Amino acid sequence: MMTYSEALEKLHDYSRFGSRLGLDRMRKLMALLGDPQDLVRVIHVAGTNGKGSVCRYIYSILLAGGYKAGLYTSPFLERFTERIELAGAEITESDVACYAEKVFQAADAMIASGFEPPTEFEIITAMAFCYYADQKADFVVLEVGLGGRGDSTNIVKKPEVSVITSISFDHMDYLGESLAEIAAEKAGIIKKGIPVVAFIKDAAAKAVIRSVAADQNSSWHDAAGYLILDYRESLSKASFDTQIEEQYYKAMEIAMIGLHQAENAICALATIKILEDKKAITLSGQQVYNGLRQARQTGRLEILAEEPYIIIDGAHNEAGAAALAEVIRTHFKGKRVLLVLGMLKDKKTDRILDALLQLAEDIIVTEPDNPRRMTAEELGAAIRARHRACVIQPGIAEAVDYAMTNKDRYDAVVFAGSLYLIGKVRSMIHETT
Repeated sequence: MMTYSEALEKLHDYSRFGSRLGLDRMRKLMALLGDPQDLVRVIHVAGTNGKGSVCRYIYSILLAGGYKAGLYTSPFLERFTERIELAGAEITESDVACYAEKVFQAADAMIASGFEPPTEFEIITAMAFCYYADQKADFVVLEVGLGGRGDSTNIVKKPEVSVITSISFDHMDYLGESLAEIAAEKAGIIKKGIPVVAFIKDAAAKAVIRSVAADQNSSWHDAAGYLILDYRESLSKASFDTQIEEQYYKAMEIAMIGLHQAENAICALATIKILEDKKAITLSGQQVYNGLRQARQTGRLEILAEEPYIIIDGAHNEAGAAALAEVIRTHFKGKRVLLVLGMLKDKKTDRILDALLQLAEDIIVTEPDNPRRMTAEELGAAIRARHRACVIQPGIAEAVDYAMTNKDRYDAVVFAGSLYLIGKVRSMIHETT
């Protein structure tokens, strides 16, 4: 049997096939594996921003209720095993090797029969389905990788609920240039007769998704219509009240701060309410409260240290940057902030910089650990074009060292711009503290 490192190396070989939307390859691959995706009960979650946090909230509530739940997310920050969780624990390295080998054999057979090779994400998704089916998971909270319609997770024929967390600009080269076009791609996860929960603010995008739900005879649940009441926030937690249909939720606590996280929590609560109403699950009010309070999503407005605050956030698009900016403005108004920024070159740089540059008096520019990275010089030039100075430190280790050496001059040091940056930063800072 192959080792964990051999499995990861071979997985990386499949990355050369890039991102290719469409389900033909996935259908063939899963058929060769016995269609394990049909053996698990799935909550399917798409969206531009917030889907990772919504998934985490739903997963945490199910765990608090005693269910053997799985969570499939991407990308990982520090360890590959983060991508596949079950019952509160990451998949083991030995199970990664075992299921990778199983799926590689099916992929070889698929290629031999004349099919084009599966992508890396398709391989990993197939591994997850095999693992969850063998482990007899009660539910799997399944995060879409890219878009919805042609994403490999969309092999699921009959999820328990289809969830769409938000629509904003990202991956336009794959999904479309307008919010309505992007919404149409996300709405591809909606299945006939399956309830739909959505937290969509843009009217045009909401209309598209609601129309698809109507066409599929799927009940529509507009989570954006549920009010956030008595919202209170500190840097360590937030609380709010809300009412979802006839159910009133009082003083719900979340550890992930920002009004956008309260919105994500409401989206998760609306999903849980549907599962309860259809008798798929039974939970006490205390279990729902505990699950929401215990949810933690690494790399999303995560505080690594205090005095000064060291904050990492994977704000990698316009909406994410705006959410980060709002939190920093709320808690660090008039304070000294150092921003360490690294971005991918396929993002809308101008809109992200519009949100983030106003936060900090000083800026360090570096490069994410990804082939699609924008070079530090390119990002620095974009910042200087806005009449702002910045320090260029292309290497992440050098950028972290520079920031930590000078941190005592600031009230907060914020690392942002890409999940591929903050995963490395998180590891480096933990090694030194």
